[in-house]
Amino acid sequence: MRTLKTTLAAVVSFQVADLFHTSAQPILAPLTALLVVQLTLYKTLTSVLDRVGAVVSGVLVAVSVAALTGLTWWSLGAVVGLSLVLGRLLRLGSNLAEVAISAMLVLAAASTSVGFTPGSPDLETTATGRVVETLVGAAVGILVNLVIAPPLYIQPAGDAIGELVGKLSGFAREMATALRGEWSRAAADAFLDAARRLGSEVARADEHLARTEESARLHPRPGPVREAQPRLRTALTCLEHSYVSLRNLSRAVLDRTYFVPEDDLDGAYHPEVRAVLARVLEAFADALHTVDLIATEDPQAGSAHELFGLQFAELRRRRDQLAELLLVDPLVDAAAWEQHGALLAAVDRLRVEVEAAVHPATGPWRPRPVAARPRAAVRRILKKP
Repeated sequence: MRTLKTTLAAVVSFQVADLFHTSAQPILAPLTALLVVQLTLYKTLTSVLDRVGAVVSGVLVAVSVAALTGLTWWSLGAVVGLSLVLGRLLRLGSNLAEVAISAMLVLAAASTSVGFTPGSPDLETTATGRVVETLVGAAVGILVNLVIAPPLYIQPAGDAIGELVGKLSGFAREMATALRGEWSRAAADAFLDAARRLGSEVARADEHLARTEESARLHPRPGPVREAQPRLRTALTCLEHSYVSLRNLSRAVLDRTYFVPEDDLDGAYHPEVRAVLARVLEAFADALHTVDLIATEDPQAGSAHELFGLQFAELRRRRDQLAELLLVDPLVDAAAWEQHGALLAAVDRLRVEVEAAVHPATGPWRPRPVAARPRAAVRRILKKP
């Protein structure tokens, strides 16, 4: 769909620009349309504003310099320097180079015209044509995105959260299996590294949900996102916190192995303790699967709440069993008391987060107003002495 919209915008903008006779080949219009059509309406609008601002700024710089001289080494340097400074002042970001590019093209095109002199009509024609073609391409890009509204990207966000659930629950089950077997310091170290790598999965899911939220801004039908966002955002926040807790749990298990001889790891965690910890991790993985059903509003979500209640009660029961086994007198073994406490704190955090994941905020979510950032910028300026 995006390919179709981009192609359509490029063709239409070329035809429209050709009607204005801005140049013999108004290729800048379709080029602008090609660049500004983005995945969401909001992204398209911000891209249009940045690109139009860059082109207009560059043209103004070129006109100012060309009014004094043609294209020389020092005028080129002045154009590039002034353009980059102006682009940074306007905070054009990725379009910063476009200011200098536009200025150089206008100056070069006007200077190569027959009979060019500073301030000649050729300069005005070239500058005006470049601005008009940019505006045409930008306008057509916005129009195409309005007529063929982009999707709201709810499904990709739900899929990304589901994949993250699979990664976290899979990690928990793998660690549970390893805890029941021949445990070693190397295995504990490997699981800590694996837990750290889960951070990229969390970031990926967050990017998908951020795109979903952005797609609702300026969209003619934002209702589905407003309804789904509280569930998805709450679930993702709790999954992110669960990832941190799994990492802390892995670190606590590894740290304990350094306080006993490497050939006597049963002294770190007795096999019975490891077995109960494994059952805790399995109960957490089961609850996570149900969280995914509730967050993405699966057809089975109606019965999922009841199932989750049973799973959460089992998770809490197994946590209490683990706490009894880890009970130690701090006066007898202060290190064990502290490390067991860190392990239980991580388990408790998992329990709290998995419960919070099924209780999203009440009421629909509303996207941040488009004018919120400009208003905040104006307020900051007015507050300055």
